[in-house]
Amino acid sequence: MDRIQKSGPFVLFLTLAALAPAAFAAGYPSESFTLKAHLEMGFLAVASHHIQFSNDGTYFSYAKNGGQDNLFFINRLSLDWRLSSRSTVVFLYQPLSLVTRALLDNDLKVDGLVFPAGTPMEFTYNFPFYRASYLYDFNPDPDNELAFGLSFQIRNATIEFASLDGRLFRGNHNVGPVPILKFRWRHASEGGFWLGAEADGFYAPISYINGSDNEVVGAILDASFRAGIWLDKSVEAFLNLRYLGGGAVGTGKPNGPGDGYVRNWLHFVTVTAGFSLALF
Repeated sequence: MDRIQKSGPFVLFLTLAALAPAAFAAGYPSESFTLKAHLEMGFLAVASHHIQFSNDGTYFSYAKNGGQDNLFFINRLSLDWRLSSRSTVVFLYQPLSLVTRALLDNDLKVDGLVFPAGTPMEFTYNFPFYRASYLYDFNPDPDNELAFGLSFQIRNATIEFASLDGRLFRGNHNVGPVPILKFRWRHASEGGFWLGAEADGFYAPISYINGSDNEVVGAILDASFRAGIWLDKSVEAFLNLRYLGGGAVGTGKPNGPGDGYVRNWLHFVTVTAGFSLALF
């Protein structure tokens, strides 16, 4: 299971910040780059996570009954490609895999199958996503940013319930497009420090998005606040606090033995440290 109890990323950030050159004491470098890579690592905490498959299924709490009451390792990779001084394309890959084990306190019904109370279980909630975004910066200052744009996200969901003896199993797999609105803000301060915020989100009926007859309403909000420091003219270190939430509710095309009804809402918080590198 991907869990973390170490503070390595934060020690790394503090060490790098302490090595920041004294040349930044009177200012900060210009944000002029063509390609910039970002990597962050840290932990994810589950504030709330519920799921239900089929109308007669159990509305199940992963956090209370499914072993998601620990901290999980999380990392995030993204790339900024600046097309001009105002236009930027962002590519993101967000791995997200929570695999836990727990003993059921009560019966759990998933798509018509009952897992009896007392069953040792393995729960897989694998929901990585890929996102491409376009941003236009309305702030003419090259060292600061106030940008708005659009994102296109592909979800790649694998949700499984399995008894540890291998006799009982239910799985749900789904790949689909998600259009999103995007916002990003950044403000530079004296001494090489900067603050930033970012949000991607939407709330809409799924049928309006993919043209289907699915009566499912979906939502997502990926919002963060970040503080960082330039280490030199091409390298930055940062700390990031992020809320990642959303889900869906309604009846769509059945994906398995159930009636197609799904209710899945999650609220995650992540704390990460990372660095950015201007490649050219």
